[in-house]
Amino acid sequence: MTGNVVLWDFDGTLAFRDGMWRGSLVEALTEVAPDHGVTRADLIPGLQDGFPWHRPDTGHPDLNTPDAWWDALLPLFTKAYVGAGIAAEPAARAARGVRARYTDATRWTVFPDTVAALAELSEAGWRHVVVSNHVPELDGLLRDLGLAGHFAALVNSSQIGWEKPNRRIFEVALERAGHPERVWMVGDNPVADIAGAQALGMPGILVSPAQNGLRPAVRRILTDG
Repeated sequence: MTGNVVLWDFDGTLAFRDGMWRGSLVEALTEVAPDHGVTRADLIPGLQDGFPWHRPDTGHPDLNTPDAWWDALLPLFTKAYVGAGIAAEPAARAARGVRARYTDATRWTVFPDTVAALAELSEAGWRHVVVSNHVPELDGLLRDLGLAGHFAALVNSSQIGWEKPNRRIFEVALERAGHPERVWMVGDNPVADIAGAQALGMPGILVSPAQNGLRPAVRRILTDG
């Protein structure tokens, strides 16, 4: 792939999961203990640290299978439940159900202007690559959400072992993109997406799809090239 390429964040930029991680944990707990009484807010303290992207300077090449990646998060989920007042045994059982809840494509929503933005840029000669800190099942989510056909490549932190804003994930993205002549990074996180890209000399566009959509990003890319 050469020419013009847009690197896209996924979660919060192209689509979102209702309730995000906390929503997934509440749903998984409800399956184990329907009368638990735990709210999403109760889980905030236990999930503030412990995901791979909380330590982007530390690679995790050992988590090289989906099962290994998810198993590494079980202590984090269990701790969050226990911190919210759930006993250890049901907490551990609920933790094992988070994976199925989080990766359920029916719980994900594509932002209203995502497809139009991708299509307009494609018509103008831009190719698309997803660069995301995400779960191993992201390729399946893209397919189930009807987005896979818009992308020439997917660079997923859970598969390559490095998280944004670490330069290594962006280097992989540029390599898979064929070291394009012009490239933009579009995302909703000022550190992981924008600062990470800018550290390698790539311009970044910070977006807020839930508020003003992706139209400003499309307009800037088409104007500035």
